[in-house]
Amino acid sequence: MSAASAVTAVPAAPAPEAIRHFGARLAFETDVSDVAADLASGASGIVVVDTRSRESWDQGHVAGAVHLPTAEIAERAGELPPDATVVVYCWGPACNGAVKAALGFARLGHRVKEMIGGFEYWAREGFPVEDGGGTITQRCPDPLTAPLDGVACDC
Repeated sequence: MSAASAVTAVPAAPAPEAIRHFGARLAFETDVSDVAADLASGASGIVVVDTRSRESWDQGHVAGAVHLPTAEIAERAGELPPDATVVVYCWGPACNGAVKAALGFARLGHRVKEMIGGFEYWAREGFPVEDGGGTITQRCPDPLTAPLDGVACDC
């Protein structure tokens, strides 16, 4: 006799609904691996924005990001390229700061995506981290979040 499934206790959505849902998520979110690939390749059309405090920025941030704390978005958003997609991040999955920043940019008419995982997963996956003095370091990936060598996700 098999046990009841906690996963299927609520049935999965029909395919057309799943397509709408997951398609919408990709319109609003990106991940650290895709952002890192774009920054490394010099892809055009995005600007990565760290929305945290000056102290957090100085401690470490995505190499290549722009510092624009959430409280300053309304007054400083015009400094960003108007045709770029703004990719915002905050500390990590347990922080909704990036969501608040994304809402602020959207209210000003910017195309925006949240970098899911935030700075926590950027650093944990071993991508370049820059401190307030401009020194760039790269840590070994956390083996619980990314392989130590090879392609991290291949998705």
